[in-house]
Amino acid sequence: MDDIDRQVVGCLLDNARATFAEIGEQVGLSAPAVKRRVDRLTERGVIKGYTAVIDAPALGWTTEAYIELYCTGTVAPAVLRQMLGGLPEVVGACSVTGSADALVHMLAKDVAALERALEKLRDHPNVDHSKSAIVLSRLIDRPRS
Repeated sequence: MDDIDRQVVGCLLDNARATFAEIGEQVGLSAPAVKRRVDRLTERGVIKGYTAVIDAPALGWTTEAYIELYCTGTVAPAVLRQMLGGLPEVVGACSVTGSADALVHMLAKDVAALERALEKLRDHPNVDHSKSAIVLSRLIDRPRS
């Protein structure tokens, strides 16, 4: 990956809907040259896909929480992924070091909806208990690059 590839990726991170011509203007290439680079970056797995960034409060999802999940025994990451993937309120999750098995990021309409989602999560046979922290305000929210 060269510097121009990095610039193309940066343009796509800023606006994934930008045309190849618009990206080309920013990086000094023709639209066909940008397309070839994007195709190559996609084939190599650098670009995994495109997504829409949703404003959760605009959808009415205003309650956000982070949950430390503690499981009984050893639970494989694949089992955690399957268990958490079935809850639409789960917007992110990762296995972690320390005493918790996973850290789960949830978004819900309100506290009652969050509680219902947590009850579903805690009902799973592999879950022993959880600790929740409701987000009061986001201080830094940087996109990943």
